[in-house]
Amino acid sequence: MRRFLQILFFAAVVRPFLALFIGLRVRGREHLPAADPFVLIANHTSHLDTVALLSLFPLGRLHRIRPVAAADYFLSGRLRAWLSTTLFNILPVARRHVTKTNNPLETMREAVGAGDSLILFPEGTRGGGGEPGRFLPGVAHLVESCPEVPVVPAFLVNLGRSLPKGTFLPVPFFAEVRLGPALHPTGTREEILVQLEVAVQALREPG
Repeated sequence: MRRFLQILFFAAVVRPFLALFIGLRVRGREHLPAADPFVLIANHTSHLDTVALLSLFPLGRLHRIRPVAAADYFLSGRLRAWLSTTLFNILPVARRHVTKTNNPLETMREAVGAGDSLILFPEGTRGGGGEPGRFLPGVAHLVESCPEVPVVPAFLVNLGRSLPKGTFLPVPFFAEVRLGPALHPTGTREEILVQLEVAVQALREPG
């Protein structure tokens, strides 16, 4: 039932909204992996970011693609928790009171090991829509522990204007998702982090 509701929601609501109201365009769609698992990383400016990225995939694959989200926010309150888990299939991770049993890295590794793909915003929080912030080191730990999993960089344009942080009603702005070739970063964690940041930054200007 949850899978059916998610497919129905994206087919009847999300895709028409993004196409007709936001005017979402996609560059580099050919870089989307045809199989799971993978990790898609992007800059983060709006709650629409996750919606836009999920909309890129075939409806039948949505149940295997899990946006990584803060458990303390997205599981707070019954309605928000239901929407987050049912319609968006989030992977909730702990931001506070982290222990060995709820360690975010282990949670993500288990999901990838089960064949799920992840959507991850390595900045850790929504920015102001300009220069992306520095990536948190957790993404480098994940890449290091799952070297066989491809990492797809993305850059999101104008979604922060369509639904700025702190607002609830979207406004029409032409927005764009830019995707780059999949990576398999290597080296130290610091070197991996730099490679990921550079790959996302390189998509700021349309090619």
